[in-house]
Amino acid sequence: MASLEDWGWDERWAAEFAAGPGRGLLPARVIEEQRGLYQVMTAAGERAARLPGRVRRSAAGRADLPAVGDWLATQDVEGEGEAVLAVRHILPRRSKLSRKASGDLLIEQVIASNLDAVFVMTALNADFNARRLERFLTVSRESGAQPVILLNKLDACAQPEPYLEQARAVAAGTPIVALSAVTGRGLESLAEWLKPGRTVGCIGTSGVGKSTLINHLLGTELMRTAATRSKDERGRHTTTHRQLFLLPGGGVLLDTPGMREMQFWDAEQGLKKTFDEIDALAASCRFKDCRHDAEPGCAVKAAVEAGTVAAARLASWLKLTDESRKRRIAMQKAQYRRMGPKR
Repeated sequence: MASLEDWGWDERWAAEFAAGPGRGLLPARVIEEQRGLYQVMTAAGERAARLPGRVRRSAAGRADLPAVGDWLATQDVEGEGEAVLAVRHILPRRSKLSRKASGDLLIEQVIASNLDAVFVMTALNADFNARRLERFLTVSRESGAQPVILLNKLDACAQPEPYLEQARAVAAGTPIVALSAVTGRGLESLAEWLKPGRTVGCIGTSGVGKSTLINHLLGTELMRTAATRSKDERGRHTTTHRQLFLLPGGGVLLDTPGMREMQFWDAEQGLKKTFDEIDALAASCRFKDCRHDAEPGCAVKAAVEAGTVAAARLASWLKLTDESRKRRIAMQKAQYRRMGPKR
């Protein structure tokens, strides 16, 4: 039977657990969550877990509730005729992959936590979108985990080089792996990140082949897959929830539902790293608060005119930075409303 170390438990987690409320409690990792119901992995194997009302009420928001990848302090209790674990505490997260939840409400959705790397997966076909890739890279970098670009469906692409060139243009140093989840070509390159005790998330839009990749790595058809639409090569949702899988060769892999929408929650550091050439040039602008739009003496605009920075990159930076700025303002206003006016 797999040990907790196989699922990512290490000396640092053990020390934090012992220093916190760990006495008399059991360490467990959330491997699956569906509508507030949790499956966790313990030293004794997989168990069900629930969140007591007291713990739920003490959370400041949804982001403070357990997420897939979290390490928990739990306790044995008897509930509804079967032994379940009660969540008593969430250990501080080392990384947090999150976005704004879909809809109009300003809510942070934690996709997963405690990831060492994030496979940002896209396909070598008509659904490839460099601007969307920049967005996914920004969110991945903001999480604190290392992003890796996976260009899938090499088996169905006669000319992958144009897609590789587009990926390199936005990678900003991110490793790029071209592969086929169907034939296994290129999968050997993933061994650098899929190591015992390490956890890797896999994100992308529907139909890029995440479930096919996981099936190949697991050596079994565990995840349901579906063909992409022929008219635009976009995919259909087959994964409906987030789940961690222990790979036979070591390492933990997270599968997620396809994400057509990836709105920022917090993206300031992620944007700096994703657009590192623009961030580096900004120091040479005449004004420290230059927005690289209409200000005189802008080093970034000069680089665009000289052809050393792509105009599409600056346009994308302007769009994403404006979105991030508006999100921060909205969050500040929401915080002010919660606090209420000073008396």
